[in-house]
Amino acid sequence: MPLSVNLRHLEAHPLCLSGELDLEELDLDVRDEMLRPTGPLNYKLEVQKLEGGLLIQGALSLELDCQCVRCLKPFRSKLGLPQWTRHLPLQGEEAAIVSNDCVDLTPYIREDILLEFPQHPVCQPECGGLPSRSVGQGKTAGPKAGASAWDELNKLKFNN
Repeated sequence: MPLSVNLRHLEAHPLCLSGELDLEELDLDVRDEMLRPTGPLNYKLEVQKLEGGLLIQGALSLELDCQCVRCLKPFRSKLGLPQWTRHLPLQGEEAAIVSNDCVDLTPYIREDILLEFPQHPVCQPECGGLPSRSVGQGKTAGPKAGASAWDELNKLKFNN
């Protein structure tokens, strides 16, 4: 069941919502091979009606299974939005869709969760990446340690 709020219930006082939203309901279309959501989205929100809109504040969290882009080691990470805030207009061009006096909050939560996903998940900030493979008699492939990429490019000779 999507996470929705009834506008009539907000007339008297703000609503507090807490619980879990299944991944199927959240419908995250993750196309990144380096991360996968693993459990339900946990939420604790307060929704209040303001003039012409809704103000939603609270916390969102989701567990992720990741693969380090440097060393390819799998690791687990927690995506958290501890002070998530969203204003949804109820009127105008960008108004939230109201159906039977209810507004579905799920698409807005989904959007902000996807924007918060790590672009390049790394297991540790100091991760050095994959160990270099030795080639032949103890020599390593690639440029020497400390050599700049510009030095290597300057060695290239182009024929016209």
